[in-house]
Amino acid sequence: MNITYTNSLMPEEFNTLRASVGWTTIESVLTVKGLENTACIVCARDGEKAVGMARVITDYGYVVYIADMIVLPEYQGNGIGREIMSRVMAYIKQNIAQGQSKYIALMAAKDKEGFYEKFGFIKRPTDDSGCGMTQWMQKEGAQ
Repeated sequence: MNITYTNSLMPEEFNTLRASVGWTTIESVLTVKGLENTACIVCARDGEKAVGMARVITDYGYVVYIADMIVLPEYQGNGIGREIMSRVMAYIKQNIAQGQSKYIALMAAKDKEGFYEKFGFIKRPTDDSGCGMTQWMQKEGAQ
């Protein structure tokens, strides 16, 4: 295994990685748009094969969101996820001006919270914060 890290990811690779962990795949046109509007992509590769990824999405103000943190199941446990997250966190940190703060959020996959705690994230709910919430929205009808 010879893992390298790049900042590019093809839409097909994105959906292959999502499917590998049981997540829904995203329509091609939306995947392309999403990748184009991503502030930072970290992609782990074994040769040419994408074996892991994470994306940073931001409002370029104070909010940063880490999305789509995935490592192929057969590659998990080899430090790839840790390296991807280290690179993501370094990217975020280098984009914080002296004296400023950023709010960094993510939604952990079930039973993966401990992984993110190693990077300083806290589990919700807490005494001050409720649990995270999500929703998929679809517009019905012909286009």
